[in-house]
Amino acid sequence: MANFTHLNTYSDLPPLPDYQTTLQPPLLPPIPDKLLTLILPIAAYWGLSMLFHWIDTKDYFPQYRLHTPAEVSSRNKVSRWEVVRDVVIQQVVQTIVGWLLGMTEPDDVVGKEVHDVAVWARRIRIAQRAVPGLLALVGLDAVGIAKNLSASHPILAAAVMGGRYTIPQTSSMFGNGLAHRISGYTAWERKLASAMYWYVVPALQYGVAILVVDTWQYFLHRAMHMNKWMYTTIHSRHHRLYVPYAYGALYNHPFEGFLLDTLGASIAYKLAGMDTRQGMWFFTGSTLKTVDDHCGYALPWDPLQHLTSNNAGYHDVHHQSWGIKTNFSQPFFTFWDRLLGTVWTGGDVSARYEKAKIAAQERVDRENQKNTITHSNVADSIAQDPRPYQDEKKNAIDLASIPMKDQQPLPPKGKAELQAAGSRQQVLDDQSGGGAQVLVQEAAEEKEARSLLRRNGRRRTASSLSQTDSLKGLKDRVAGSMHGRAGAILGVESNR
Repeated sequence: MANFTHLNTYSDLPPLPDYQTTLQPPLLPPIPDKLLTLILPIAAYWGLSMLFHWIDTKDYFPQYRLHTPAEVSSRNKVSRWEVVRDVVIQQVVQTIVGWLLGMTEPDDVVGKEVHDVAVWARRIRIAQRAVPGLLALVGLDAVGIAKNLSASHPILAAAVMGGRYTIPQTSSMFGNGLAHRISGYTAWERKLASAMYWYVVPALQYGVAILVVDTWQYFLHRAMHMNKWMYTTIHSRHHRLYVPYAYGALYNHPFEGFLLDTLGASIAYKLAGMDTRQGMWFFTGSTLKTVDDHCGYALPWDPLQHLTSNNAGYHDVHHQSWGIKTNFSQPFFTFWDRLLGTVWTGGDVSARYEKAKIAAQERVDRENQKNTITHSNVADSIAQDPRPYQDEKKNAIDLASIPMKDQQPLPPKGKAELQAAGSRQQVLDDQSGGGAQVLVQEAAEEKEARSLLRRNGRRRTASSLSQTDSLKGLKDRVAGSMHGRAGAILGVESNR
């Protein structure tokens, strides 16, 4: 317990209240908050993963699948046991780092909240001192304005005069269940100070943390794809999952798991100045978002898939042989991809994404013709600057030896063609992950999907089928998908 008494160094400002601190009670007694911060992200990971796994095994919501069960078993180049093993290894490392990080943090205390709100009230009062000078800069007389307002709006008049309130006001504020008095501040100052402390500052902290982790992961993730050694030695392990599923979200090389996820989130937490409980929710929320991005479903009622366009459909492109060198952003927003030109520009090139429209009623389908699961627009392939992919086709030396019949689906001309060439070359670089066989297999799936779509006899829209399409095992999903709901799967507008 600590007691503090403040000496007022601003003689004309209301005094700051004294305070007494005690250790913050744990959120879930008797588990200390620092221990709970280590437990919750892991519990959230496996809890949400097992929910999606249960949906998979029961074959619920087949109309919202991005891939069929047959694709999961045939296209992935790693066993489920290996996935679980590597995820557990990463979570062990994550726990050790989190424990060490917790040792650097002071224990959270309570009892200082009212004092901190008063500090914000004081800052607001001090900021008002600049008002007369600012008005003078634009040729206005603060004294004259205040005189005109004094009768009808005395508080506003005092604010115009630089916060020179002639009648101190007091109000009871509550913190930790005890009434505290903050004297000398007006009601609007107290309310604004309280909002700053309880809502604005925490929101900014979470915003900074999200910005830091998105930036950290984008540039390291992109580097792992642009550097051949880093990709084949480290990052290619994660891409053995060509068809992602929920509990494979953290299937990584151990070094990548530490560098990209654990270290990145720790740096974001530190730079944002979060306390233990804020970090608990940030780490847990980041984990849930990562799992959801790999879940393999475009669920219309999943809030995590609608907060931003960085969702399962967007990230799924990054796991395909034709889009593996695009859509690097994770886990929250896509602004780095869009600012730096690495977002996939080929639209829903694969017929895998056409399965939603096969299940749709014609009316719903017409209403959603402009929507794409991949959140990309085919027109962007021609319209956008080809950078940073301008040399990908020239550098795809091994791809030149692959017959065109094994380079399916064909992307649109322009930037998407360059993106697909670089992505497929990267697949060929990873010989232990399947290499050319991955392309051959996808081409076979493409042929089967096109045949099925022709038999289905439905007109394919230009936005969802740019040139050729891919969906292995689609025929065993069509019957279960005819529920007239596919319009809901299609995500957001293609021009986003």
